[in-house]
Amino acid sequence: MSQNHANVRLIAPHGGELINRLVAEAELPVMRERAEQAPVVQLSDVSLSDLELIATGVFSPLTGFMNSETYRSVVYDMHLPNGLPWTIPITLPVTREMADSLRVGADVALAAPTGEVVGLLELAEKFDYDKEAEAENVYRTTEDEHPGVARLYAQGDVYLAGDVWLFSLPQPEFPEIYRTPTQTRAIFAERGWRQVVAFQTRNPIHRAHEYLQKCALEMVDGLMLHPLVGATKSDDIPADVRIESYKVVLEHYYPADRVLLSAFPAAMRYAGPREAVFHAICRKNYGCTHFIVGRDHAGVGGYYGTYDAQLIFDEFDPATIGIVPLRFEHAFYCRDCGHIVTAKTCPHGKDSWLHLSGTQVREKLSNGEALPVEFTRPEVSEVLLRSTARQKANAR
Repeated sequence: MSQNHANVRLIAPHGGELINRLVAEAELPVMRERAEQAPVVQLSDVSLSDLELIATGVFSPLTGFMNSETYRSVVYDMHLPNGLPWTIPITLPVTREMADSLRVGADVALAAPTGEVVGLLELAEKFDYDKEAEAENVYRTTEDEHPGVARLYAQGDVYLAGDVWLFSLPQPEFPEIYRTPTQTRAIFAERGWRQVVAFQTRNPIHRAHEYLQKCALEMVDGLMLHPLVGATKSDDIPADVRIESYKVVLEHYYPADRVLLSAFPAAMRYAGPREAVFHAICRKNYGCTHFIVGRDHAGVGGYYGTYDAQLIFDEFDPATIGIVPLRFEHAFYCRDCGHIVTAKTCPHGKDSWLHLSGTQVREKLSNGEALPVEFTRPEVSEVLLRSTARQKANAR
């Protein structure tokens, strides 16, 4: 590290300490032996992702799956019992039959969906919970058409709580861009980035995204483009296609020394406003000082207002959240202005604005049509056309 960057002070993790629940190599034989003696709970993809994110400090200050006191505090008050903001319950659901077979105070081995034992839970509590109350508070709806609510209703009726240990990091889907908070913080310090803005996305990058990111980049030292690569809805664009689209845009249109592309191995909850705050806190743990909150962040269907994900930040003490939300209006191309604008900056009427719905985008791609250059870069359009052609060929 150069002398100039040796003293870079990064933002403190949420709660002040970056949690590490990865088992040290020297301790592995003992921990694995404990797991061999313990009953096994098989994790869903979402719970496996949560285990990884607890262990690597993404969910700091959590050291395990929430107990009933913490769960209730988060669901009903959006804070941990110690007063720190936290908006999404991080829980381990199991069937009542499984819960009845486990003893509080004992170890529980945690297995991946493949059956491989990957970690250990020190079972501190098992408790019942009200699924409808969680749905209403976290997702603002009890309708099972909402994908987050549907997942909640389908899971087990009892939550297991306690500290966790992860034996080793899972093989990442995108190893070339996989980084833990410890790693991103080291990169930011090495590059001398004191102020870093994060951009969360589960969609391919388009010109409006680019506009928001570059506006933000004018204010800070660096941008972490942080696509979510965990579980998403079946009709969301696959992660590998999204990653390819980000890479081609970064290669041609961004300064390489001011951007870091990194994968966010979390599952989508589609919890709208609450998930926006949750995503911001996670990025704070990665070392980011600012977080872009756009239109309908983490939304789905018509469950949330267009800017509810921005307004929710007003319900918290900025000092306790600690990361600065950058609130952007919906951006789009204006034919009369000749570039990307928002309603805040454009004097022209809606007839001049280019809007493409997700349905229109899918129709164009399905017909083999390139997307308008005003909407997305040609390189991204090519990536999406190739992906659509592959999907159609595989469906035959």
